Amino acid sequence: MTGRGISDMLHGVQIGGALFPHRPLVLAPMEDITDPPFRRLCRAMGADWVYTEFISADGLIRDADKSLRKLDIYPEERPVSIQLFGARPDAMVMAAKMAQGAKPDFIDINFGCPVRKVASKGAGSGMMNDVPKMVDITRRIVQAVDIPVTVKTRLGFDRRQQNIVEVAERLQDCGIAALAIHGRTRCQLYRGAADWTLIGEVKNNPRMHIPVIGNGDIRDGPSAEDAFRKFGVDGIMVGRAAIGNPWVFKEIRHYLATGEPLPPAPLKERLTVCRRHVEMSVQWKGERTALFEMRKHYCQYFKGIPHFRPYRLQLVTADTLEDLNRALDEIEKRFC
Repeated sequence: MTGRGISDMLHGVQIGGALFPHRPLVLAPMEDITDPPFRRLCRAMGADWVYTEFISADGLIRDADKSLRKLDIYPEERPVSIQLFGARPDAMVMAAKMAQGAKPDFIDINFGCPVRKVASKGAGSGMMNDVPKMVDITRRIVQAVDIPVTVKTRLGFDRRQQNIVEVAERLQDCGIAALAIHGRTRCQLYRGAADWTLIGEVKNNPRMHIPVIGNGDIRDGPSAEDAFRKFGVDGIMVGRAAIGNPWVFKEIRHYLATGEPLPPAPLKERLTVCRRHVEMSVQWKGERTALFEMRKHYCQYFKGIPHFRPYRLQLVTADTLEDLNRALDEIEKRFC
């Protein structure tokens, strides 16, 4: 496959007031992952568009500190979506108005989160069981705010109820600017392979005219190219493959442009970026919380290094920034 052949499908995409020069690579919203420090790193590494962690509408309107803090946006993150979830229409509308005050580029409605504590309350992908309510919330938010509204959802609630083609049309009719679809049902959670067939059906439905973003099992250049080529989506969303690996966006874009894989980042660079990630996290959320939440990233930052287990143990048990920096210094001395 030639680089020119791949580049032919990288056309511009308009979403609200944002014009992407090529089909965007999007950082998916992930709880305790897509905070401002990580979003800034991913943008620097080639992500075209990033999402906040999902924010509880009820928490936001109650002025819960954790929810309010998730509204923080830095200029170098843009374009950025603030994502909201909830089951009460009035609360969702109030939260959307509050989120608009943070001046994001988009407000996104989460109809896709499958975790039990969210879905069991009728929020997230639990809303797939109540499409009229989903439509009502979406329409009211679109009417309540002055910036583009997008939706992220799933194929359906379970295998017997994969109603995304109909749902997509109804959400589009509410006036949303784009739709992101995860290729699993709520009941699948993150198990099994993502099914892109229905995502492709939504994209190729002649009634659909808004951009469709595909999500699920995008982990590298070949899987991204496959999604664009086979299903014609307007963009792809990368989730778990980005954890501890912000380079994934650079790797995908390089592959799409050249047809060749990008060599992995050298360890020296990985250490530098990891240190920067820790530094920004400590500045934003404090040392204790930052060090705890950074543990999710270390395995991927240093993936593939032989005999690394003792050093990984040092990283995930470091309770102070001093201990962590000492561990990173030892890694640099031992492996670089």
